[in-house]
Amino acid sequence: MPWYNGDFPPSYKNQPEEIRNKAVEIANELLLHGTTEGVAIATGLKRARAFFTKSKTKSKRSGK
Repeated sequence: MPWYNGDFPPSYKNQPEEIRNKAVEIANELLLHGTTEGVAIATGLKRARAFFTKSKTKSKRSGK
């Protein structure tokens, strides 16, 4: 079941909006490629957190 327009898995509820939106984007893409819903939810959240951790690390290094 793809998620959109503020509809997201309950496990994303308490996540910051930027992480939640990225996790939904990733999970939806995984679903399109045949991943099961549970795996897509968990992987989407894990990858979204990693994405923003890397982004913050890069901006600290570049002095932004």
